[in-house]
Amino acid sequence: MKKILVVDDEPQIVRVIRVYLERAGFQVIPAANGEEALSLFRRERPDFVILDLNLPGMDGLDVARAIRRESNVPILMLTARVEEVDRITGLELGADDYVTKPFSPREIVARVRAIFRRAAETPTETERLRVGNLEIDLVQHTVTVDGKPVNLTPTEFALLVTLARHPRRVFTRLQLLENALGTDYPGYERTIDAHIKNLRAKIEPNPRRPTYIQTVFGVGYKLEVAEDA
Repeated sequence: MKKILVVDDEPQIVRVIRVYLERAGFQVIPAANGEEALSLFRRERPDFVILDLNLPGMDGLDVARAIRRESNVPILMLTARVEEVDRITGLELGADDYVTKPFSPREIVARVRAIFRRAAETPTETERLRVGNLEIDLVQHTVTVDGKPVNLTPTEFALLVTLARHPRRVFTRLQLLENALGTDYPGYERTIDAHIKNLRAKIEPNPRRPTYIQTVFGVGYKLEVAEDA
């Protein structure tokens, strides 16, 4: 049974999310603040984290930052903050997705299942993709650059696979959302920019001058192949 850490300082929100997740077959570990969340995370090693950004004391961004130093476990953010910069900051810290309050608990369950599904997706083609010195194992869900392993979140992995399946093809942000995250994915297109920034930080020798993931201004992104690759 998959374990999900649910972090929110509003007990009623935690109770509602817990009821729906447990009905869906998940085990829920509740936490009311950032310090408790990190303690439980390190002790219980959950398979998924649902994390409110607006926590007392250590806020959700600090918690996400601490978790990402230790793990690539999927993170779904809960936020009542209306500013786009807050959501983008969370995504840039490595969160896979976000839901704004107020939300439907059924939507939470759907998002959790979608992220788990991406992480466990069975390939229907060749087991490996190679682009230059970048190698992706579709079965093991692993990535290496110059033979060195790179740890990606499920969302980052899905985006990289989408780009690597079609080298040099230019994808709009909407196309990346649809191809990598599902046609019914309701996320905002600009969230792709945050995930691309994280991918570059992990796979590029110099993220400021990327050699793999190229920006096509006014359009979107493509995965470039070196001429001598």
